[in-house]
Amino acid sequence: MTQQDHKFMQLAIDASIENVKNGGGPFGAVIVRDGQVIATGVNRVTANNDPTAHAEVSAIRAACAKLGTFHLQDCVIYTSCEPCPMCLSAIYWSGIGSIYYGNTAQDADDIGFSDKFIYDELATPVARRSIPVHNIMRQDALRAFRAWEEKEDKIEY
Repeated sequence: MTQQDHKFMQLAIDASIENVKNGGGPFGAVIVRDGQVIATGVNRVTANNDPTAHAEVSAIRAACAKLGTFHLQDCVIYTSCEPCPMCLSAIYWSGIGSIYYGNTAQDADDIGFSDKFIYDELATPVARRSIPVHNIMRQDALRAFRAWEEKEDKIEY
């Protein structure tokens, strides 16, 4: 761990602690590029009634808005806790190049923030998942995919 890593992780941890004081969850994240903080995010799930308002997702949204791009491949994320499946997916989709985290998933589980059920669901065949999943109107839905394939000026991602 470098001195810079320590500094940025401390910012994420400080944000998580401050967020608890402000009515949010105990999670904070910082996105850095070239040694500069691009964006921060905190967990506002219950404060905003938004189940996607996790610290990492909030930081990614802010960084993308600030940089005017959906690719953060030259960025690093420091997060106060090991990312949940949703946040990990968002990190991968954004192209962030490296993840540093403080608390582990087990630490989060120990205080009531368990992600195990989601990992278990992802490993379960679709037909046996706890939320019924129904594939309907596929042929109609494929029209959008065909339109995308034919679009000449599309932006790949």
